[in-house]
Amino acid sequence: MDAVGYGFPSDIKGPNGCGKTEVSCVWASPEGGQKIDIGKHIFCNRAVNMKNIVAVGFDMDYTLAQYKPETFESLAYNGTVKKLVANLGYPNELLDWSFDWTYMVRGLVLDKKRGNILKMDRHKYVKVAYHGFRLLSKDEKMATYGNTLVRDAFDEPDYALIDTLFSLAEAYLFAQLVDFKDNNPEKISEEKDYFCMYRDVRAAVDLCHRDGTLKQMVANDPKKYINEDNSIVPMLQMLRTSGFAVFLVTNSLWDYTNVVMNFLCGPPKLDGSSSLTLDWLKHFDVVISGSAKPKFFHDENRTNLFAVDTDSGMLINTDNGSPMAQVGGPSLELPDQMPDKSYKVFQGGNVGHLHKLLNVESSSQVLYVGDHIYGDILRSKKVLGWRTMLVVPELEKEVKLLWHLRDTRKQLIMLRSERDHIEDQIHHLKWSLQCDCLDAHEAKKAQSKLGSLEVQRERVRVTHQEAQKVFHEKFHKVWGQLMKTGYQNSRFAHQVERFACLYTSQVGNLGLYSPAKYYRPSEDFMPHEFDIFSL
Repeated sequence: MDAVGYGFPSDIKGPNGCGKTEVSCVWASPEGGQKIDIGKHIFCNRAVNMKNIVAVGFDMDYTLAQYKPETFESLAYNGTVKKLVANLGYPNELLDWSFDWTYMVRGLVLDKKRGNILKMDRHKYVKVAYHGFRLLSKDEKMATYGNTLVRDAFDEPDYALIDTLFSLAEAYLFAQLVDFKDNNPEKISEEKDYFCMYRDVRAAVDLCHRDGTLKQMVANDPKKYINEDNSIVPMLQMLRTSGFAVFLVTNSLWDYTNVVMNFLCGPPKLDGSSSLTLDWLKHFDVVISGSAKPKFFHDENRTNLFAVDTDSGMLINTDNGSPMAQVGGPSLELPDQMPDKSYKVFQGGNVGHLHKLLNVESSSQVLYVGDHIYGDILRSKKVLGWRTMLVVPELEKEVKLLWHLRDTRKQLIMLRSERDHIEDQIHHLKWSLQCDCLDAHEAKKAQSKLGSLEVQRERVRVTHQEAQKVFHEKFHKVWGQLMKTGYQNSRFAHQVERFACLYTSQVGNLGLYSPAKYYRPSEDFMPHEFDIFSL
């Protein structure tokens, strides 16, 4: 299948004239504080006053570390296919399959039982549906998801949410398997229905993680799989200089965390060596690896908190992060017998341990930055009341393209309004003809006008639908805008709006704004207000 991708012109500029490759300067630098490129804006759903924030925390994978989909996702895809063949009995011809990393997008929902991939609006109405890679007709879609007495929740266990970038490869593989089973029923066991195939894909993904294949490949050549980002270190330095406690909470274990953070924040290796240092730790007050989010966000989760010996990787018992005397070791009763360095790196624990380590008195004093709606944002927001910022890398291209196509969008709105006006006229004429309130001459004129209006309505309808289709395909050939489904916000956009106080395209964008900034949301509008204010 050919690559899909975004229909993104290479010469698009934002409203300030900045090209897409232009690098903004950190706010604290002499060149900072200038107008920020629209693709790097931080957008606000709920007010966040940074003066009230005590600690700023980050996830690592897909937040600080942005993986290259063309290499890392392909690596994950190929590893998963090999596990399906070698461990789960799938045909060898799967090994010849290839992965189009541009095809799937976040926010989709997999119907495990039916083998369908869905895009829904914020009300959970299915707007686009594919069976494997075959587009379902409107009638098929309605028969499957529209004609029911009880609305489906579209949640687990029958559905899977594609809400992380790492899930795109498994979604693509699931669609391939659906097509393969439909076209080659004799090559897949009858016992393996679509649901079983999805479960096998998930099992194969887990096997790839457990055997360490993916992480070892990344560790061998981080530059091949992770984007370099020179904005991260200045941003972290600005936050710490401004008095914030800075922390890292990641599900990755210490050995892998150290590799990735060395690549992102460590000193440059002029000799090309791959030796690891601990210099990057100076940018953080607390690092918690192996956190097992989202369980980490529940204070009642009684997981022990261990300190990590950063040299050996060994785990050391602690009392809520404080040193504990080891059997056969020195007593810790006297101050001069305390360890010569305090613990900074930990594994496990829960959010209660983290609050104590950071001396946080209120959960609203914490801003946490992550990429995963469920694992990072939803739980930390709903359970704790942390302030949250979601990283959405796809957003940079989307907002620039929206700016570029702003006149087209106005034309679509005008076409929609014209359709409404014509339909109102048609309805009125039909009513007049049905109620017999016109004489013969007037009725003949009305009938003639009705025919003209119906022709005009059809012409405008076709023009509008074709223009809307072209508009959405500019963003993605298959799924359209990430944040929209037709004229409604997509389910993904609805989740972003509900659970992310702030959202932006890259974590380094936080460094483009004042560390004392008061982020304020735009005014909410309801439909009756749009009509009044002509917005």
